[in-house]
Amino acid sequence: MKIVALAGNPNSGKTTLFNALTGSRQHTGNWPGVTVEKKEGPLKGYDQIMIQDLPGIYSLSPYTLEEVVSRQFLVQEKPDMVLNIVDGTNIERSLYLTTQLMELGIPVVLAVNMADMVRASGNTLDLKKLSAKLGCPVISISALKKEGLTELTETLKQTLSAPSPLPVFTPAVRKALEQIESVLGDKVPASARFWYAVKVFEKDERVLEELNLNDVQKKAVQTVTDRLEKEMDDDSESIITTQRYEFIEKTLSDCFHKKAKASDMTLSDKIDLIVTNRWLALPIFILIMWGIYTIAMGGTVVSIGTMGTDWVNDVLFGEWIPQGVETLLTSMGVSDVLASLIQDGIIAGVGAVLGFVPQILVLFFLLSVLEDCGYMSRVAFIMDRLFRRFGLSGKSFIPLLVATGCGVPGIMASRTIEQDRDRKMTIMTTGFIPCGAKMPIIGLFAGAVFGQSAFVAVSAFVIGIAAVVVSGIMLKKFKAFAGEPAPFVMELPAYHWPTLSNLLRSTWERGWSFIKRAGTLILASSIVLWFLQSFGFVDGGLHMVEDNNLSLLAAIGRSIAWIFYPLGWAGDMAWKATVATFTGLIAKEEVVNTFGVLYAGLGEVSEDGTEIWTAIAADFSVLVAWSFMIFNLLFAPCFAAMGAIKREMNNAKWTLAAIGYMCVIAYCSAMMVYQIGGLITGEVPFSIFTVIALVLLSVLLYLLFRRGYSGRDEVPVKTIALEAGK
Repeated sequence: MKIVALAGNPNSGKTTLFNALTGSRQHTGNWPGVTVEKKEGPLKGYDQIMIQDLPGIYSLSPYTLEEVVSRQFLVQEKPDMVLNIVDGTNIERSLYLTTQLMELGIPVVLAVNMADMVRASGNTLDLKKLSAKLGCPVISISALKKEGLTELTETLKQTLSAPSPLPVFTPAVRKALEQIESVLGDKVPASARFWYAVKVFEKDERVLEELNLNDVQKKAVQTVTDRLEKEMDDDSESIITTQRYEFIEKTLSDCFHKKAKASDMTLSDKIDLIVTNRWLALPIFILIMWGIYTIAMGGTVVSIGTMGTDWVNDVLFGEWIPQGVETLLTSMGVSDVLASLIQDGIIAGVGAVLGFVPQILVLFFLLSVLEDCGYMSRVAFIMDRLFRRFGLSGKSFIPLLVATGCGVPGIMASRTIEQDRDRKMTIMTTGFIPCGAKMPIIGLFAGAVFGQSAFVAVSAFVIGIAAVVVSGIMLKKFKAFAGEPAPFVMELPAYHWPTLSNLLRSTWERGWSFIKRAGTLILASSIVLWFLQSFGFVDGGLHMVEDNNLSLLAAIGRSIAWIFYPLGWAGDMAWKATVATFTGLIAKEEVVNTFGVLYAGLGEVSEDGTEIWTAIAADFSVLVAWSFMIFNLLFAPCFAAMGAIKREMNNAKWTLAAIGYMCVIAYCSAMMVYQIGGLITGEVPFSIFTVIALVLLSVLLYLLFRRGYSGRDEVPVKTIALEAGK
């Protein structure tokens, strides 16, 4: 099979082209060992060619995990051909990557995308001249409108010879690179020797580590590099970068002609004057996201997502399926135990997940609209300056915002963050944001203990945001997250109408990933919790129990309730609070229902649990109520969200680390609030736990203000300022 690697800049139309070339026969997963998404699929109508979609990159200098993945695949896997897509509306900058790809010794086909927009601007590109200068086929396409795809497909079927490295460099630089080539000798493949020479000259750390040159070779390379840097009065990497852009400018001067004046503003430029304005940008974004959140998750107007979710919960899994299954099981004479397993374990477990699907699909569809039209790139730009102060990327804002509706799509939205460490940190903190499922907990205690104060609901969001900010500051000082957030280098694409096929495909891919991954996890966990809730040791044996107080879950709750004593959970309420917390792992709203069963013997309670307010108020003081709420707001998320974490982390250790971090933060925060707050109010006597709480506070302050890690192995972050059109 022939492997064609699809490479190009982010927002160049690469995903649209990949979808057009492969159709629906795509395979999606993650690259081995990393969380970067991997897509591949056979060329439509020609199964002998496999298109491998590489992550969007700007160059083969690895400043991000995506660039590392793409470079490793191109250099080590050696695909049969590289399909390089470039943005025709910004061809000067796009060709920078092309000059690097031509040095790999792999046949290259250049696809100049957005041909329709190039024509509309009045610019002209002579494809024959450009092809002659680059030494590879150049084809004009519009991936969005499917122009030129037939010619492109036919070209991909051909057997092409590998191009020679482009005459990018001056004779002096070329001579130095040839000398380095001779030093490398047989250490690298002959076809890619020139590319390795360039990287060695640039002092690329990963290439130098891979080659492991001996002292003689290092000295020879250093002599060549020092001589040329002194001669040209510049560092080696800047020499290469400057000469690449000079070559591109000279090449395009003969075959690319701009009709529009430099002062002319495009429609996208005029829109950006408003939506990226320093004063208007944030209010406009909040208004747009409020509209999306309202449509998907509910609000003051009709919510399509909520209507779908209500139907799935109340009708499909509330009436039709349970009633149908009950009729079937009764007719088959199934035992009560098996019937309970199917109804209360399997169907209830699946329903708990699938109930979210309508909201998630609507949310993903609307977010796909923003991504496809080009607006989401602007959002990251708008938020980057603010979030960078806390060690997070601007792109972290989207997952946190989405998580106010549901943590699952919020966690899944983190995949838009390119930098691996920033993505991991966002996943670890997204669960702190109060989601819709946590609102019943807040409503219960606001009504039962705090006199229905609106301040309690507001404080929940303040606590969540504070946990995110504090975590961002602390985690950035550890080696695993050290360094500035990824440099914000992003091509802002021209605004355009999204295509329905792309929107539906993107929505389905994300939705199916949620159903498949999170659904299986919550199903298994729900069955386990059904068993623990339904069975108990009575009359000398293990039997099904009607009273949850006699269940295994209650026994487990009593046996581990002592863990939460420093949080103020004491007496008879301790095990009830413990059981409610752990049933909340199925779905956070289950906390209220569990209290309904344990306090009043109710099968169901209203969303805010008004039926048990008096009983709750008798067991929970104001301070204990704060402790319980804070712990459950920051504690590990529901099983569906844990499944999403596992899917996005793609690593068992990181998954456990993320969940463990949330648990530690929740416990320490609740303990400090109860012990220190109680010491101030006089409700809690001074004890060893007070000392521990004060120590924890000291550790927190130390982690916030200490100097962060700055190891020598940290990849340098460069801020690249590029002129418009360069």
